[in-house]
Amino acid sequence: MARKSVGYVELEWTCPRCGNENPGPRKFCNGCGGPQPEDVEFHQAAQRKLLTDNDQIKQAKAGPDVHCPYCHARNPDGVGFCGACGGDLNQAQVRASGQVLGAFKPDPEREIACTACGTLNLSSARECAGCGISLAETRQPTPAAPRTTSPMPTTTGRKLPGWIVILGGIACVASAIFIFSLLTRTDELIGTVTGFNWRREQTIEVLGPVRQEGWIDQIPAGAELGGCSQTLRETSDRPAANSVEVCGTPYTVDQGTGYGEVVQDCVYEVYDDWCTYTESAWTVFDTLTITGTDLNLSWPETALQEGQRLGDRSAEYNVTFESNGEKYNYETTDEVIFRTFEIGSKWLLTVNSFGAIVSLEPAQ
Repeated sequence: MARKSVGYVELEWTCPRCGNENPGPRKFCNGCGGPQPEDVEFHQAAQRKLLTDNDQIKQAKAGPDVHCPYCHARNPDGVGFCGACGGDLNQAQVRASGQVLGAFKPDPEREIACTACGTLNLSSARECAGCGISLAETRQPTPAAPRTTSPMPTTTGRKLPGWIVILGGIACVASAIFIFSLLTRTDELIGTVTGFNWRREQTIEVLGPVRQEGWIDQIPAGAELGGCSQTLRETSDRPAANSVEVCGTPYTVDQGTGYGEVVQDCVYEVYDDWCTYTESAWTVFDTLTITGTDLNLSWPETALQEGQRLGDRSAEYNVTFESNGEKYNYETTDEVIFRTFEIGSKWLLTVNSFGAIVSLEPAQ
């Protein structure tokens, strides 16, 4: 799956000292002046707009910021010395990046009312345009009242007692064990061959026009082409000829710079001609069948006409055993195995709980 870049956005961070929301690239709080914490977590801004300023986009594309090993100040990637204390940044700690921050939805900017004077301000504003106080507290969401939920009623309108649920679970386990024991339990007994029956089939084929379907590049040479329609053939991670780009919901990825990249996961649906065509092919014209109840095996007699040929053959062989007044059937498609049985011969049979023979061998 290909990742497609949509653009970049400015992120925000919350000051742990005063709760003020600050632009991601800003290293000190707009509200109290406190430094951005080393373990700060960026999040998407209330108003999400793609950047258009080239300098900001260039900064967003840079590598993750680093933290000075001496004063822990945040510095841009590629800087040799700390902008705060002048320390060497060769051993600087690279800020974490790559975290998915959630879906990106460019909503129109909403307005919030100042709690002190009631003036309406854009949600991105740091200070009230009316009285000048910080709007950090105003932006804090009001905790939702806890909701109480009632247990899901049963079909009788009452919750089943715990002991009934436990007993039901035990019954299910016991039933599963019982069924498994039936499937795996076997008995050994001596069976005597009392009869045979067999069935053999021979198909006759004729050469004629056959309607087929397939991709345009797989149609045999000489076939008569019918109608075609554009059909999805495959998906690709890269653009391809005659493909349609299909992308998921955009989402924001932390770049470690105070900016986020908005990306989409995309695939390319490749379409091709799926066609009908007609070609000459051998198809079944008739099926001849012969049956018997002994070991004198034969195939159906055939009289081929012009333009016909013999097709596939198939056979089913059945042997009947009797043991303690019960009859058991053994089926095979192998003629060699079938001919090893004789009327009156005795065999050691392994029979499962459903009366099916799972294995057999001549009795000693």
